[in-house]
Amino acid sequence: MRSFFKSFFAALLAIFVFCLLGIFIVIGLIAGASSSEKPKIEPKGVLLLDLSKTYKEQSVENPFALFSNMDDAGVPSLYEVIRLIHYAKSDSTIKGIYIQCSNNANGYAASEELRKAVIDFKRSKKFVIAFGETITQKGYYIGSAADKVYCHPQGGLEWSGFSSNMLYLKGMLAKLEIQPQIFYAGKFKSATEPLRETQMTEANRLQTSIWLGDLYNRFLYDVAETRKLDTAAIRKLAVNGTIQSAQDALTYHLVDGLKYDDELKAELTHRLVNEENSSINFVDFGDYVKAADFRPDGDQKIAVVYASGDIVSGKGDNESVGSDAFRSVLREIRLDKKIKAVVFRVNSPGGSSLASDVIWREVSLLRKVKPVIVSMGDVAASGGYYISCNADSVFADANTITGSIGVFSILPNFQSFFKNKLGISFDGVKTGPYADLGNTNRPLTETEKRFMQSGVDSIYHTFKSRVAEGRKKNIDYIDSIAQGRVWTGNRAISVGLVDRIGTLQDAVDCAVAKANLKSYYIKEYPHKKNLLEQILENYKKSVKVNMIKEEIGSKEYDILQQVKQVKNMIGSPQSRLPFTMDVR
Repeated sequence: MRSFFKSFFAALLAIFVFCLLGIFIVIGLIAGASSSEKPKIEPKGVLLLDLSKTYKEQSVENPFALFSNMDDAGVPSLYEVIRLIHYAKSDSTIKGIYIQCSNNANGYAASEELRKAVIDFKRSKKFVIAFGETITQKGYYIGSAADKVYCHPQGGLEWSGFSSNMLYLKGMLAKLEIQPQIFYAGKFKSATEPLRETQMTEANRLQTSIWLGDLYNRFLYDVAETRKLDTAAIRKLAVNGTIQSAQDALTYHLVDGLKYDDELKAELTHRLVNEENSSINFVDFGDYVKAADFRPDGDQKIAVVYASGDIVSGKGDNESVGSDAFRSVLREIRLDKKIKAVVFRVNSPGGSSLASDVIWREVSLLRKVKPVIVSMGDVAASGGYYISCNADSVFADANTITGSIGVFSILPNFQSFFKNKLGISFDGVKTGPYADLGNTNRPLTETEKRFMQSGVDSIYHTFKSRVAEGRKKNIDYIDSIAQGRVWTGNRAISVGLVDRIGTLQDAVDCAVAKANLKSYYIKEYPHKKNLLEQILENYKKSVKVNMIKEEIGSKEYDILQQVKQVKNMIGSPQSRLPFTMDVR
């Protein structure tokens, strides 16, 4: 028995030492991967702009990305990429940009900012080449800004126009005998439509046709301008379904040539005046962001605050805007006398009305002591507009989706589902008629329904009042452009919801001017988490998401996320967009 315990504890000690050693090795690898040592960019570099990568508003370090083949490993933020492209104009080691434009994982407003950066880079007279085997329309939107656009001879170019689709759940809920019990304010407030309709209402069809048409018109105009084509002519190509092959795209001058990969690389080599068959020095943005001194280094501090994702109560996470976390961040900035101005970058479809009001309050207090400029990303709508409306000035991209000033609340009744589908019933005792209001195992009474609708109407009135105050408009006028209606950035200017079309850099420049600064440097918020926090937060999430996507597919995963959103909306008044603005 003694020899058994001796062997057992020896083995246990060996396992412990092995695990401890493994932890130190992993930490060492992570530390090495995140080393602050600057990589050296060799001469004749070609910046590689891979549009299949998502350039998020704020880069988030993922220590496990290097070991799990995560797509976001070492990917800079959108603003970093744009500033790097601008920096590369005068960087003698960079000779051009190569755009991989088969797919584009970025939104239309983000794509608009990237496209503007590419066009600005071309003023340096350095080359820009775009290539994709089969090029999507969103990929082509940026790729078409290049000097030359090529596709694979057996590939092609998607050229069919834009479409938008919504997932409707009313029929499924009826079969399950689940009653949604929906309360909303605003005739265009379509966020609850998938639960109460089986197809688009006329109001939603109208607004969707308008904002989708705006995005498509901008797409056609920008492509026609850089490709020196007629807008009406290229629109007709889509209407008639003319572009069905790579040769069709070449015939109608949408691309400049059909090339295999080796032929494309030969052209790049020729432009670099390299020897034939020599390797090309492609420079990834992940390396370039570490090597380039592209950040301003003045003596006055500007805060750039990123509010990206659903607006929720509490702390939130890297993919949401938590009211507690942002209240603390905005208060910290307000009390920091070294910060002279603030740019609030909003990329959010909204969420909790209460959480939105908490953040609105802090923005209002902040504005009293220093300039606050809002820069809207892909989406700054509903709650996203709520937290934006009280700034000194509001910038949006032409392709930004904004507005959607409205409120709704959902309280489902599962009584029939539990009873008829599962054989479950409920009973209990209460001290007053409304003590169990909010319970999902029974239908609401008519009086309770009036309570719910009254609450939604009250929040809607507050929302409109906030907008009227911030935009210096009459509340009746705000009501006429509210009603949950969605606007693109261009149209939002005409109705007074936005001040100017401009990028995040334009908003920063405006903040600098309002604060009368001669030089500045940027401090980004929220603060990035330390290594241990990143490990604890990212590992479990990365593994879980990857496993689910691998098992059911990316598109099915997106549908699952939409259903999950419904669950998160229950019982809490919401100021948010429809589930997903699906444009293709």
